[in-house]
Amino acid sequence: MKEFELKYGCNPNQKPARIYMEDGSDLPIEILSGRPGFINFLDAFNSYQLVKELKEALGLPAAASFKHVSPTSAAVGIKMSANLKKACFVDDVEGLDDSPIATAYARARGTDRLCSFGDWIALSDKCDVTCAQIIKREVSDGIIAPDYDPEALEILRSKRSGNYNIVRIDPSYVPQERETKQVFGITFEQGRNNFKINRELLGNIVTVNKNLHEEAVRDMIVSLITLKYTQSNSVCYAVDGQAIGVGAGQQSRIHCTRLAGGKADTWFLRQHEKVLNLPWRPDIGRPDRDNAVDGYINKNEEDVTADGVWERYFTKKPEPFTDAEKRAYLDSVTGVTLGSDAFFPFSDSIVRGSMSGVQYVAEPGGSKRDDEVIRCCNEKNMVMCFTGMRLFHH
Repeated sequence: MKEFELKYGCNPNQKPARIYMEDGSDLPIEILSGRPGFINFLDAFNSYQLVKELKEALGLPAAASFKHVSPTSAAVGIKMSANLKKACFVDDVEGLDDSPIATAYARARGTDRLCSFGDWIALSDKCDVTCAQIIKREVSDGIIAPDYDPEALEILRSKRSGNYNIVRIDPSYVPQERETKQVFGITFEQGRNNFKINRELLGNIVTVNKNLHEEAVRDMIVSLITLKYTQSNSVCYAVDGQAIGVGAGQQSRIHCTRLAGGKADTWFLRQHEKVLNLPWRPDIGRPDRDNAVDGYINKNEEDVTADGVWERYFTKKPEPFTDAEKRAYLDSVTGVTLGSDAFFPFSDSIVRGSMSGVQYVAEPGGSKRDDEVIRCCNEKNMVMCFTGMRLFHH
């Protein structure tokens, strides 16, 4: 297939639209089901690069959940605790511990379930039956993977009345070294960002504390590769082999840090016993449950514990989740990594990160206030690496 005609571009008025290889060669993909759109393919090709690089860097199966050309999360296939399975709504999935690729997606989808609603999925490895069963019950736009087990493919094809978007990509495909895009009729050209993120990138530890253990190295790599495919400005909190809070596309770095930190806090608080033991009505669907959990933790537009409201979600009125209880729980969190796609210009992001359990920081360095940022990390006994490499993505 040398080209694929799309219904429209980013919006329905943007026609005609297609994807094709500029050199006239065949596309490195096969569409197995559905008819992916312009934004679907943007998500697919960005997300597949992310999981492919994670697999190459860490040697573990990887998955990503993408929305509007940024990851809601990415993760590698590390076994999940019982509480984490329950918080991610996969505690009922049989065989999860035996499927690293399904575990990776369960982590990625379970991190920020509000943002992952209607996601595009990327897998580094073949989609197996366990992974397909998880995907089947979630609201999702499509998936890209190097291959699919026959039974898994049939499960996925049953979604959306047979119109679920399924793309197989050639894992041996290597893009050209130069890439182009047009804006306002003007063509931009640049070399591809083929920079490799690995253990060697983390050798410049600039803080007094230099105790960078292997789990933290793994989480720094997860954070930085996630940022490489996140719309800038961006920061990423990571722990336990997964991105737990992504702040994308903000003009101010502290806003990125606050946004991502709030998502990380919500991820941790979903594992609190009060949230794990909410008395759900048996007829509540997964999206409504996601919204209610977020409302219970963050006290959003609707107080889900208010009289006349809680009855829609629960069999009995939940106890309030107080600010003091949440703060006490978050104060017990440790071992979190904070990555940034460019330098921190002020120490405010370090202070905000410390409120979400950050102990490890990876950023390029190069700010006029590097000394101030390093001093703040030292005061909080953090380990910070200067990578020397900016990771802007647009």
